[in-house]
Amino acid sequence: MSAVTMEATTILPILKKKLAFLSGGKDRRSGLILTIPLSSDQTSMEELSATLDYLLSIPSEKCKARGFTVIVDGRKSQWNTVKTVVLMLQNVIPPEVSLVCVVKPDEFWDKKVTHFCFWKEKDRLGFEVILVSANKLTRYIEPCQLTDDFGGSLDYDHIDWLNKRLVFEKFTKESTSLLDELSIINDADKSSSVDKDKSADCALLPSFDPETVLQTGPAWCPMEEELLAQPQVMKLLDSLREQYTRYQELCRQRNKRTQLDEIHAKVMQVVTWLQGPGSELLKTQQTIGDSMRSAQALQQKHEEIESQHSEWFAVYVELNQQIAALLSTGEEEEVAELKALQQQLSDVCYRQAAQLESRQNVLQAAQGFHTTTQELSQQLDGLLGMLCADVAPADGASIQQNLKLLEEKLQTVEAGLASLRQKGALLLEQVCSQPSWPLEETESPTTEQQDSVQHIQSVMEDMQLRKQRCEDMVDVRRLKMLQMVQLFKCEEDALQAVEWLGELLDALLKTHVRLGDDSQETRTMLDKHRKFVDVAQSTYDYGRQLLQATVVLCQSLRCTTRSSGDTLPRLNRVWKQFSVSAEERQQRLELALNFHTAAERVLQQERVEAESLDEVDSLGKTLLDRLTMPVIFPDGSEQFFGSPGDTAAAAEGVRERLLLVEERRLQLQEARLHNDGDEGEEEVLNGQDARLDVIGEELNEKEDQDEEEEDAGQRGEDLERATQDC
Repeated sequence: MSAVTMEATTILPILKKKLAFLSGGKDRRSGLILTIPLSSDQTSMEELSATLDYLLSIPSEKCKARGFTVIVDGRKSQWNTVKTVVLMLQNVIPPEVSLVCVVKPDEFWDKKVTHFCFWKEKDRLGFEVILVSANKLTRYIEPCQLTDDFGGSLDYDHIDWLNKRLVFEKFTKESTSLLDELSIINDADKSSSVDKDKSADCALLPSFDPETVLQTGPAWCPMEEELLAQPQVMKLLDSLREQYTRYQELCRQRNKRTQLDEIHAKVMQVVTWLQGPGSELLKTQQTIGDSMRSAQALQQKHEEIESQHSEWFAVYVELNQQIAALLSTGEEEEVAELKALQQQLSDVCYRQAAQLESRQNVLQAAQGFHTTTQELSQQLDGLLGMLCADVAPADGASIQQNLKLLEEKLQTVEAGLASLRQKGALLLEQVCSQPSWPLEETESPTTEQQDSVQHIQSVMEDMQLRKQRCEDMVDVRRLKMLQMVQLFKCEEDALQAVEWLGELLDALLKTHVRLGDDSQETRTMLDKHRKFVDVAQSTYDYGRQLLQATVVLCQSLRCTTRSSGDTLPRLNRVWKQFSVSAEERQQRLELALNFHTAAERVLQQERVEAESLDEVDSLGKTLLDRLTMPVIFPDGSEQFFGSPGDTAAAAEGVRERLLLVEERRLQLQEARLHNDGDEGEEEVLNGQDARLDVIGEELNEKEDQDEEEEDAGQRGEDLERATQDC
C-alpha cells in the first residue's frame, strides 16, 4: 500500500466543502471518475488543489495506472473559473488522466470563450478536454457510474464517505503503530528471555488496545477495493493478529510471572509479619494476671492481637486459593515453586494459630481460676464474718438454724476449694504445655511461666490455709453452739420438770383424797402413793440435774447463769409443797390403814376387849379430825385435799366403819348385861345415847357437805385424769 502523504483530519474543513470527490464510479476503461463540482461562488484554487492532492493519494498504483476521467461541473460557474481549473489540472492530475469532461450550462457561455479550444491544448495539457452538456455525458460514461447530479443512478453520500475515510485512516494509523510496537515488544521479550533478571524491564505496553483496533478493521466496510486498498488492509490485519497473538502469549507469561512474584511477595509479607511483629506481640503476652480484672484485661489485649492476626490469616486463605488455582495449570518448575511457598506459608500460619489457641486456652483457664479464687475468697470472708459475730440467739431453734447455715457455708467453701484445685491443675497444665517458638533452642520454662506457676500454687496454698483456719474456728463455734443448744434444752426441760412437778402437786391435792373402804384397798392406795412420790422425786431430781447442767454450761460458755435465779426457786418451792402434801397424804393413809386394820380385827373377833373398841374409836376420830385439817406449806399458805364433797365422801366411809364398830360394842354390852343382870343396863343406855349423839352430829356435817359435792364433781374428775396421766 502506498504511503499516505496527507491525512483527512488535517484538511477536514476543506474536505467538508466537497470541492472535489471520488464517487466510486468508473469510465468505460475502468478508470476512476474524479468529479469537481464548481459552485457559483468563487472557488479557492488552493483549497481545491489541497483536496485534489488528498483524493489522488488515495487510489493504489494499479488503480492509477488505468487513468482518470475528470468531470468538471461548470454549470454553476463562470468560464474563467472553469478554464482556471482545467489549466490547474495539469499540475495536480497525474499523466494517467485520459479525459476531462467539462459540463457546460444549458445556455452556453458567450462567444468570447469559443476561440479557446481545449483540444488544441491537448499536447500542452497532457490530457484531452471536451465540452459536453449534462445529458450528453452518458456518451462517455455509463449512467450507472454517474451520480444523480448528472442523471445517473450511482449513490454517493459525501459526509458518509468522509466519515469512513476518517475511520479508515484512524485504523491504518493505529494498526501500523500498534504493529510496530508489538514487534518491538515481542523482539525485546525474546532478547530478555536469555536474562530473566531483565524481564521486568521489558514489560512494555502498546499505545492502543489491540482488541479495539482488531474489532475496528473488520467492522469497516470498504466502498471499493481499488479505491481503499482492501488487500493491504487485510494483510495489515493478518500481521497485526500474528503480532497480537505473540503479544498475548507474552502477556500471559508475563502475567503468570508477575502473579508468581506477587504471590511470593505476599507470602513473604505474611511470613515476615507472623514471625516478626506477630510473634513479638504474643511473646510479650505470657502472664496470666493476679486477679479476675487483670485476666479480663489480658483477654481483651489478646482479642486485639487475634484481630490483627485474623487480617493476615485472611490473606493466607486468599493466597492459598490463588496457589491452588495456579497449581492446576502451572508448569513443573512453577508447581515446585508454588508448593514450596504453600508449604512455608502453611507451616508459619498453623504454628502461629497454635500459639494463639494455646494462649487463648491459658487465658480462659486463668479467668476461670481467678473467678473461682474471688468467689472462694468472698465465701471465706462471709464464713469468717459469721464466725466473728457474737452468738446471741433467742432460743435453741434459732441456734439450730445458725448451725445449719454455718455447716452449709462450710460445705460451700469446701466445694469452692475443690473447684479451685481442679481449675488450678488445669491452668498449670495449660501454662506448662504451651508450644515453644521455632527459634528457641531450649524447652526450659520461661520466667513468665515460672512466675505463673508460683502464683497459682501460692494462691491455692493461701486458700487452703484460710479454709483450714475457718474450719478450726467452725469447730470451736460448732461446739459453742451445741453447748448453747444443750443449755436451752436443759432450761426448757427444767421448766418442764417444774411444770410436771406442779401438775403432780395439783393432782395430789385435788384427786388423792380417798382413803379406801378397807385395809386392803388402803394398803394398795398407800403403795400407789409411794410410787407417785417416787415419780415426783425423780422429776425433782431430774430438774435439779438439769439446773446443775445449765450452771456448768454457763460456766463453759462464760455467760451469767440463766436458771438459778428463777427456775431453781420455783422448783424448790413446788417440791417443798409437794413433799409436805405427800407426807400429809401418807400419814392419812397410814392412819386410815391402822383404823381399818383395827376395825376389821374388832369386827371379826368373837371376843373383843373394851380397850380394843376404844382404840378403834379413837383412831376413827383422829382420822376424821385429820381429814378436816388443811395442808400448811412452808410459806404459811394452806391448801385442802380435794373438795368438801370429796372430804365428806372419804369421811363417810370412816363413819360407816365407826357405826359398825359401835354396833359391835352394843352387841358386846347386851351380852354382858345378859350375863350380869340389871346392873349395867342404865350405863349401857347412857352410852348408847352418847354414841347416837355423836353419829347425829356427823350426819349433820355430812348434809352440809352434800351441797358442795355437785360443784366439785367435775373438778375431781379432771384431777383424777391428770393423776392417771402423770
